[in-house]
Amino acid sequence: MSSKSLAPSNTAAIASRYQSGSVTHPVTQTILAGLLVCGLFAGKTLLAQDKSSREALVDDRPAEQGFKSMFNGTDLTGWDGNPKLWSVKEGAITGQTTIENPAGGNTFLIWTNGTPGDFELRCSFKLVPGDDRGFANSGVQYRSRIFDPANWVVGGYQADMEAGPNYTGILYEERLRGIMALRGEKVVWTKDDKKQVVGSVGTAADIEGSLKKGNWNDYVIIAKGNHLQQFINGKQTIDVTDDCESKRAMNGLIALQLHAGPPMKAQFKNIRIKLLTGP
Repeated sequence: MSSKSLAPSNTAAIASRYQSGSVTHPVTQTILAGLLVCGLFAGKTLLAQDKSSREALVDDRPAEQGFKSMFNGTDLTGWDGNPKLWSVKEGAITGQTTIENPAGGNTFLIWTNGTPGDFELRCSFKLVPGDDRGFANSGVQYRSRIFDPANWVVGGYQADMEAGPNYTGILYEERLRGIMALRGEKVVWTKDDKKQVVGSVGTAADIEGSLKKGNWNDYVIIAKGNHLQQFINGKQTIDVTDDCESKRAMNGLIALQLHAGPPMKAQFKNIRIKLLTGP
């Protein structure tokens, strides 16, 4: 029996005939009663499935639509960096320094498949200090450029992260203007390159409290025009409008940082990007 024959409208007709007493034969009454029960059950099932389908479309459609993976999960195809420091471990891009194998300076793993301008980038990251000093520092470079190709040195906007309590989530401009926005700051950099704090997107304490130290955290970076936003674990950390035309970057490289210093490990996975178009 098809679902269509047991739709709510047909079930109502069966119920009407059964309840009116117009059907008196015992066998026919038994058949109609069975059809009524089956029809009500099928109708409720169809309604529930329809509702579930609509909710799934609403919930899932915007989540990852238009995003493209930047990492294949197995090797560093599409990336360029010091092979002594960068590898794939546990299914994640891994930058690691040790006492025996330190980084001589800040070095980067550079994505080689484009220099995007307007985009949304999402990734998960984890930082693990290598000794009891508790140091680990990294970041995601965007709209950046190469300063020293021989040593994979990059400069530009950086979505910062560290094992310590102060800098994860700030906007730092590597090799250029330094800290552009602290956690929770809404900032405008003026045409003459002056920083103005014009509002707040949250508190440093709330942002710090949302971090999962030594575990995976989710970073989102949105760059559109001269407007830059960063989010960690669903909390916005900075909002920057860069009006300084002589110093701002409107497109450039994406790279992952491995900071010089004590031993540490930085890992990244689920890195994907969506190019943004339109107003």
